[in-house]
Amino acid sequence: MRNEDGRRDDESRDDAPAAELIRPAELIRPAPSRPHHGAHHEGISFMGRLRAYFLAGALVTAPIAVTTYLGWWFISFIDGNIRPLIPAAYNPENYLPFSIPGIGLLTVVLALTLVGAFAAGYVGRLMLRFGEGVVARMPVVRSVYGAVKQIVESVLAKKSGAFREVVMLEYPRRGVWSLGFVTGPAHPEIQERFDDEMVHVFIPCAPPTAGYLVAVARSEVRRIDMPVEDGFKLIVSCGIAAAGDSGPPAAAPPSTDKPAS
Repeated sequence: MRNEDGRRDDESRDDAPAAELIRPAELIRPAPSRPHHGAHHEGISFMGRLRAYFLAGALVTAPIAVTTYLGWWFISFIDGNIRPLIPAAYNPENYLPFSIPGIGLLTVVLALTLVGAFAAGYVGRLMLRFGEGVVARMPVVRSVYGAVKQIVESVLAKKSGAFREVVMLEYPRRGVWSLGFVTGPAHPEIQERFDDEMVHVFIPCAPPTAGYLVAVARSEVRRIDMPVEDGFKLIVSCGIAAAGDSGPPAAAPPSTDKPAS
């Protein structure tokens, strides 16, 4: 028994160092090779990162580029039509070795300011009244002049309510809502045929190349709390510039209802 136990103890002691040597060897054993799809996954990740960088650059550059192009086109258009009308003696480009962009636009702004200052005076009002009287006697010209004058006064006058109210109405059928702008009260010939208050609503197309003018009862128009600029932005962008861009929605106010006892 003792010898057998002794042999077993010796064998266990001889085997113990061997087990301890095997464990560190397992730690330094080379890791199994990764499958080939890992490299492909890293390649997709790299291309996705490049795509994200490209889209971010486009989002930053596109608005600036389009705005700069439109501004430059407008300035060049005004300069091309107004610069030949400037007398050579008053054109600063004749005294400078380089061209000045925007000289035509600056001339237009200065001329309109001087005309407005002259028309606000006593002599200017007399001449304006005399000129409008002459135009009123011309059959075709008076219609065009009157319409253009009314449109300009309605759009530019601060006291006018045209295009200062964004509304929604069911058009062209029930269940379909269109975005429009109240341009003013309905024409007297239209209003006298209805008992309800009628208003004119302009429904622009998207993009706003044209639109529809409808006369609708005030009770059928739903006024929405949206600035006119946001309404035009929503129509021009064909609904892409949603109202959610203005910021996160406000948190709901806490309920004041008392729990039932």
